Amino acid sequence: MTSHWILGPGAIGRLLAHSLSPFTDATLIGRRKLPEHQRLTTPEGEERTQRLASVTVAELASYPLPAPEFVHITTKAMAAETALASIADMIPPTTPLVLWQNGFLAQPRLTDRWPGPVLCATTTQGAYLTGSDGVVHAGRGPTFIGDLNNQHGELAEVMTQALTQANFAATAVSDIRQRLWQKLAVNAAINPLVALNGVRNGELRSDAYAVRVEAVIAEVAAILEQESIAPPAGGKGEDAWLALVWQVVENTANNKASMLQDVEAKRPTERGAILGPLIESAERHGLACRELKKLNSELAKLEAAF
Repeated sequence: MTSHWILGPGAIGRLLAHSLSPFTDATLIGRRKLPEHQRLTTPEGEERTQRLASVTVAELASYPLPAPEFVHITTKAMAAETALASIADMIPPTTPLVLWQNGFLAQPRLTDRWPGPVLCATTTQGAYLTGSDGVVHAGRGPTFIGDLNNQHGELAEVMTQALTQANFAATAVSDIRQRLWQKLAVNAAINPLVALNGVRNGELRSDAYAVRVEAVIAEVAAILEQESIAPPAGGKGEDAWLALVWQVVENTANNKASMLQDVEAKRPTERGAILGPLIESAERHGLACRELKKLNSELAKLEAAF
């Protein structure tokens, strides 16, 4: 049976553990011990309780587990490198990593620094935590797997098969870099606004927020054109990006976005990984990014008050 370590028992980490555990040997690894029995609430409202294996990094150092065949890193983007460093001495350097971070910060860094294969995942599965023993699967969406240098196609297929068996609707792709930028565009339009206003994704359709979503996407579309990132679904320009955002909003209407979860818990957000690459690109290409900078400033002010 394939062994998976899931480093970072947050919402996506626990959803992944719930999904994989019936089919593979999956272990959650974090800084704190979790209750042995964990609850999953499905998008249909069904509640399931499952025993999930979990250990702390400290326990792992004292009582090492057999070497994993895959390590999934599901921490926040800014914590990914530190999280990997905490277990790097306990796994072979050839161990494949699967990165589940938002934005485009951890992926290129770890691809360059880790000697083994590094796969990147981008997903629109929606999930949020309800205490130390519960996770709500708020919305289903596709998951794509690949690597930035397009060198590990067979490994991506293996991971896709495991995720598909676990009902993650996964697809191995050769254009994961493009898809990560697409996810970045969606996150930039959704996460900061729901976090700042304390609303769920679906509420962005209301008159109170839709105009600002459109303003953000106008800037993002111009940036991605300069980065040679094609609009989604064969569409054209700003309209195609806006259609993608509204589709994700609809699919995850009840989702409490990860950035909103961070704000509610008074944790630092992933604004640097989501807004940072877009602002940096805009400045490099001489493009205006007033809305993106304003969102970044508003989030920084909010975080400073924690």
